[in-house]
Amino acid sequence: MVYLLLLLIVIGAIAVCGFVGYGFGSLGRAGLGRPGRQGWLRSIAALLFAFAVAVYTWGLLCAAGAALGAEDHGAGSSPMLPCRSAGDERAMHVVDYTVQFAPLRFVCETNTGGDYASDDVPLYLNLIVLGSGLAAGACAAAATTSLKRPAEAGSAGQ
Repeated sequence: MVYLLLLLIVIGAIAVCGFVGYGFGSLGRAGLGRPGRQGWLRSIAALLFAFAVAVYTWGLLCAAGAALGAEDHGAGSSPMLPCRSAGDERAMHVVDYTVQFAPLRFVCETNTGGDYASDDVPLYLNLIVLGSGLAAGACAAAATTSLKRPAEAGSAGQ
């Protein structure tokens, strides 16, 4: 599980660089004053998506840290370190863990068949990813809609 998380972190970092490069590169090719509405929307969508991927990658890094802490079998490793919380009796019954990717969270599984999410991956990361992903999708959808040119609109009525 840890190796998969580390691989996804590397892929996320590469994707962030790619989307940032596309977002700023498309503005640079057209010039800041001339890209037009669709160019601006495409660039903003790419940058928002880069932000969403960056925040998700940060969450993967948090989950990987929790998984490394759970894999540590040294002194004081029972109950699992990421599953401990102050005054919580469930931690004494933790037998395994999983990482859920949507929404991203570190889940502690108990021997009674229940589970609970630890606080290692904060909830606000998922909300930021959702919000910026939806905003990126809205900008991309707005950029792809075809707008009538003024010359076409004037000739349509004749």
